[in-house]
Amino acid sequence: MTDETISLPAVEEFTNPGQPVEAVQDIMEVFLDTASVERVYGEPIQQGDTLIIPAAEVLTGLGFGLGGGIGIDDQGNTNSGGGGGGGGGGRSFARPVAAIIASPNGVRIEPVVDVTKIALAMFTAAGFMAGMCLRMMSRRRTMKLDECAE
Repeated sequence: MTDETISLPAVEEFTNPGQPVEAVQDIMEVFLDTASVERVYGEPIQQGDTLIIPAAEVLTGLGFGLGGGIGIDDQGNTNSGGGGGGGGGGRSFARPVAAIIASPNGVRIEPVVDVTKIALAMFTAAGFMAGMCLRMMSRRRTMKLDECAE
């Protein structure tokens, strides 16, 4: 499992209206590069007659915001000042999911089992099932109480 820090291009003070858009495009290019095929499939490993290619799941998240404004005085003139700013952040995450094995006997895919993910899914499913059972038992009790009241 890899938690990678990505260096982003520097964003300097904006002197023209197109610069914020260019800065966002530069940052987007860096993040889109993290989802390239080179990041998903690792370097092939030759072991005798067998070729092993590691495969990974790559997740990338990005958020940003930009804003600006101008000041208008009482007469509607736009020369009273202005400003702008922006910010953002993101994260890239990769984890191994499989190994592709090519040998003289054929090609096969060996999945990497994530025990933690399986355990979390099991506990989540058990929680939902317990909740539904409690809800159904609660309705039965309510129905029996209603029958007794009549």
